[in-house]
Amino acid sequence: MIRASARPRQLERWVCSSCLRQRAALAVLQPREPRQLAQVRSLHSVQRSQQLQGKKQSQKQLASPFPSRQTRHYAYVAPTDDREDDNLLRTIFDKPSFWQEYSALPIGMNVGLFQNAYLTSPKGFETFANVSLARARRIVDRVLNAYTVPEYRRIVRELDRLSDTLCRVLDMADFVRVTHPDHKIQRAANAAWDTVYQYMNELNTMTGLYEQLDRAMKNPEVTKVWSEEEKAVAEVLRQDFLKSAVNLPKWERDRFVQLSSKISTVATAFVHEMTPDQAWVAIPSSKMRGMDPVQVRSLTRNGMVYVPTLSAQAALALRTVHDPEARKMLYYASRTSSARSVSTLEMLMRLRAELAELSGFESYAQMALRDRMMARSPEAVDKFLRALAGSNKPRAVAEFGAMLREKQKTVPDAEALEPWDREYYSTILRKQATASERVPRTDVLSSFFSLGTVIQGLSRIFNLLYGIRFAPRPPLRGETWHPDVRRLDVVHDTEGRVAVLYCDLFYRADKSPNPAHFTLRCSREILPEEMDEVWQEQMSQAPRTDMPYFQRPEFAANDGMAFSKIDGKVKQLPTIALVCDFPQNNDDSQPVLLSYFQVETLFHEMGHAIHSILARTSFQNVAGTRCATDLAELPSTLMEYFVADPSVLSVFARHYETDDPVPYALVSRKIRQARLFEGSDTENQIILAMLDQALHSRRARDDAFDSTQIFHDLQREFGSGPPDPRGTRWQGFFGHLSGYGSTYYSYLFDRVLAQRTWEVVFKGGAGGAALERANGEHLKNSLLKWGGGRDPWKCLAAVLNEPKLEDGGEEAMALVGSWGAARQQGGMSM
Repeated sequence: MIRASARPRQLERWVCSSCLRQRAALAVLQPREPRQLAQVRSLHSVQRSQQLQGKKQSQKQLASPFPSRQTRHYAYVAPTDDREDDNLLRTIFDKPSFWQEYSALPIGMNVGLFQNAYLTSPKGFETFANVSLARARRIVDRVLNAYTVPEYRRIVRELDRLSDTLCRVLDMADFVRVTHPDHKIQRAANAAWDTVYQYMNELNTMTGLYEQLDRAMKNPEVTKVWSEEEKAVAEVLRQDFLKSAVNLPKWERDRFVQLSSKISTVATAFVHEMTPDQAWVAIPSSKMRGMDPVQVRSLTRNGMVYVPTLSAQAALALRTVHDPEARKMLYYASRTSSARSVSTLEMLMRLRAELAELSGFESYAQMALRDRMMARSPEAVDKFLRALAGSNKPRAVAEFGAMLREKQKTVPDAEALEPWDREYYSTILRKQATASERVPRTDVLSSFFSLGTVIQGLSRIFNLLYGIRFAPRPPLRGETWHPDVRRLDVVHDTEGRVAVLYCDLFYRADKSPNPAHFTLRCSREILPEEMDEVWQEQMSQAPRTDMPYFQRPEFAANDGMAFSKIDGKVKQLPTIALVCDFPQNNDDSQPVLLSYFQVETLFHEMGHAIHSILARTSFQNVAGTRCATDLAELPSTLMEYFVADPSVLSVFARHYETDDPVPYALVSRKIRQARLFEGSDTENQIILAMLDQALHSRRARDDAFDSTQIFHDLQREFGSGPPDPRGTRWQGFFGHLSGYGSTYYSYLFDRVLAQRTWEVVFKGGAGGAALERANGEHLKNSLLKWGGGRDPWKCLAAVLNEPKLEDGGEEAMALVGSWGAARQQGGMSM
């Protein structure tokens, strides 16, 4: 997690002179609502005028062949003044009444969700899916019938376009079916997703496509003209085919499909049906001293306190109850999953091992790590985790030593910590760590983080680092799925609009509460022949009135969505949705105020978005976050360092009423308190990553496979603190084993890389380096802009100036592990 890069200075002197100049240049503009609203009305007027003009023009030019269809063609509205956009950002998020008027649309045609001209009604999803499938089948026919060298040279681009054609439906439909409040639209999106997904599965087992790609990759006359990005895409596509066992005989492919289906079923059951061995723990109320008495009373019946095993109350009791016997009872219960959960887990591991063996691999880990992973092998992951464990151990030992010394204050003859002591004594030490500091209460910290201020700050930071900023735009009719959704154009200082960002940041009962970044459409270059093909397709469908009509080929090739045209090249622009669950105020009396860790979450998710925005590759298979899986969290984790840096906070963190800058001592205290035991937390994550590897190793094939024994052995070999006692079996609660499947280490891997990048590229924030354009450009040009289109080890070697990393492998993984993952404590010592 995050640490401030330097010790806190005295309250009035924590900002250096260069930062003060920077802050003055970026001072918050006071709201000037009349002028802003005048601009909004003007903008609405322009858009309405464009709609009417476009409609008249289409009727005039195309009245005979297309008399009953509306034209989807909107000119891009040029950005307003950047200072006006900067002020507007804060206002549209902090003042609901202003947003309501700002987004009040003039009467006009429905442009469709995300400005996709097909998605103007539930029926449109079916139409979009069918049109996309027809295009996909034409591409498949061309690939299967390729036989000349020029045709083979185009195969990678054709297959990438095929993937993009299907993903345009899948990615949007997947987002809509879990986010849109209209159940009819949800069902329509789900049906479209099912239809296209079924076809994609057919393609993944189509041996002809794989064989054609394989021929192309083996022909030097073909590959010699491919770019580095094209070669990367070819390898990604080849691995995707191999994951579907397309190279196996038919009976083995059939078995592969059966196993894959069964694995999916068992994995779902493991996650959704995991249960503790006992549902609740009964403890005499006299033994519950220290816990919130209100909570205790709510759980008490006839002198006994009945604590649900897996609950917030159980976690609170482990932190606060003084009686060690009561904590012991709770610990055993909360660390012991049911025998059924463990049995389901072990069944999942055995099925995955069988699938790997069928595919010709020694283990499931070996199979999983060969595809889009920097580690490439279980041996390399082991090297990383062992090196990280070694670099982290001194800190973990010190932390457990501090807990033991605290215990000895009340139990003088104590020689060791018990497993149920850890949460209790770490909580005491956290309180002591900041009790003597003379700073205001931390609950006032949110006053400096209104949602509008934070979004404004992110725009300023990205402008300083990469020359891009957020420009608010009133959504057109039908463009968004809820009135609360804000639409932002992402504007580059020389290239104009480079992405579209939809912010759905407020809580709704029918929306997932999990913060997330969704890439609704990736970057991809659209060739002239592709636009001609789609244009001819439109002209051939003249009698149909249920299809949208586009005035120009580039609009048709983008389904009406955003694109750029620079130096004659047309690229579809990344379209991104950012989803959070912040509480919303319905009036202007006070804006939505975020806790520090909500701000950190928003920065993290925006780190994913900036990766998608900057990596505007020519191929969608490697665009943005479609990179090595164990590299994907680096940009987002890196953003957590920025939000903890004083020079960065000085750019935006200001009190919502007084406009005073945030006192950094408040932030520093919050961070230090939360990260006080990061070494022991990291050690636990290392052991879980090792468990993930061990369960997906060859051991899963053994008759004596015992996941409980494996977990306990790892704790005793690599843990510095008290291990789980015999009789517990916590691994039955490890739900991440379902989704990660031998890649759980990637969280730790990216933490280390983010810390190293912060220290090497941004100098740990020293001297304002966190906001220097040269540093941002270096990160962008060395790593971010490539997406997955370049060997990630070469990207890392360039960004960190570490030639030893360039070829990857086990030694490179060990080197990364040796850097450690513990962040600075902001001046606090253990």
